[in-house]
Amino acid sequence: MKKIINTAAAPAAIGPYSQAVEANGTLYISGQIPLHPESAEIVGNTIEEQTEQVMKNIESILKAAGYTFNDVVKSTCLLANIEHFQKMNEVYGKYYKENPPARAAYQVVNLPKGVLIEIETTAVK
Repeated sequence: MKKIINTAAAPAAIGPYSQAVEANGTLYISGQIPLHPESAEIVGNTIEEQTEQVMKNIESILKAAGYTFNDVVKSTCLLANIEHFQKMNEVYGKYYKENPPARAAYQVVNLPKGVLIEIETTAVK
């Protein structure tokens, strides 16, 4: 059975998609960009600031669905510039101190609203 997850503690979807969907004990979180949950404005100008906001948004959605970062099994990081990888990794790593999830990271041509990063996440209970 499919359950839609929606929380005001994370930015509202800016298109025809859900913040997250849970199905059969797996949570699929849509790609999160560094938007402030209330204002929908981009947070930060640096990759570190933007990654921090993305991780906060992911954390809010995980919490709303009853999951934690310990339940995350896969992340996909989309970067506007692959040269930001190391700085992104430093912030990202603070959230996965032990047993980090599988991950892929790619440089892409453009991201929504011209942000530097987008991360999609899958968690399992």
